[in-house]
Amino acid sequence: MDGSPTSYSAPNSNKRAYLLLTITTLCWGCNAIFSRLAVGEVSPLTLVALRWAAVMIFLFVLARQDVKRDWPVLKTRLPFLMLIGAIGFTGFNALFYLAAHTTTAVNIGILQGAIPVFVLISAFVLHRTPVGLFQAIGVMTTIIGVVTVASGGDLDRLLSLAFNHGDLLMLIACFLYASYTLALRNKPNVSAMGLFAVLAFSAFLTSLPLVAGEIALGQFQAPTLVGWILIASIAVLPSFLAQICFINGVAIIGPGRAGVFVNLVPIFASIFAVVFLGEPFKLYHAFALALVLGGIWLSERGK
Repeated sequence: MDGSPTSYSAPNSNKRAYLLLTITTLCWGCNAIFSRLAVGEVSPLTLVALRWAAVMIFLFVLARQDVKRDWPVLKTRLPFLMLIGAIGFTGFNALFYLAAHTTTAVNIGILQGAIPVFVLISAFVLHRTPVGLFQAIGVMTTIIGVVTVASGGDLDRLLSLAFNHGDLLMLIACFLYASYTLALRNKPNVSAMGLFAVLAFSAFLTSLPLVAGEIALGQFQAPTLVGWILIASIAVLPSFLAQICFINGVAIIGPGRAGVFVNLVPIFASIFAVVFLGEPFKLYHAFALALVLGGIWLSERGK
């Protein structure tokens, strides 16, 4: 958790990080399915608020001692933590669930492969982190894969820049989560539970104005029974378990290497979407998935 170079290089620590980050991406793959199932069962911004309200209940039971112990450090970084919680948790999830209304779970999963690209580019722009030849080629390969999905594999759509609305929302969401991932390198030296409690509180607080806007626009839909089941599932898996695993994984191997694991999400999401939702997996999806994963492999090799 101290972010020291030795903790990043220890073999046992690396194995633990790989397990944590694989669990994270498995849960996020499930989230793509949950987002599609939630359409018609609960309005998207209400889903975001109730998701984090449920997480706050978990944290009240499980993290009180961690927050109390870490509070002297947490309070000195409170504005920063509230900001990244709003960006990475509220902003990302609001766009994620809105996107689910106009795109498929397969597309949502594959497009999340853009997150490591955004992390790499942002790290270069903000911190002048060196980018090697293989990394540059990997970035371009991944971008081609993402554009293939966003254009539906249609060259005419690509040339006319007529992309699916939901796919564009997902790309913006991916940029927000990449920003959050990069910001985690500046997190205070506190426990994962203490840090997550503040981030989750920020997410809940900043989601409330979005719900108010949803109500004002007449878009509010109270959860059905299925909606409540999905909210509970989302709170436990992608919200609570995944975020704790992700924070710990980043602490062990750093945001750059941790970001690479996000590319397991397209694999899990695609499999789940085909098996559980019966969504079609077309040739251009396979082509795009190969490009996204191949691009990330090249980027990682470049390190």
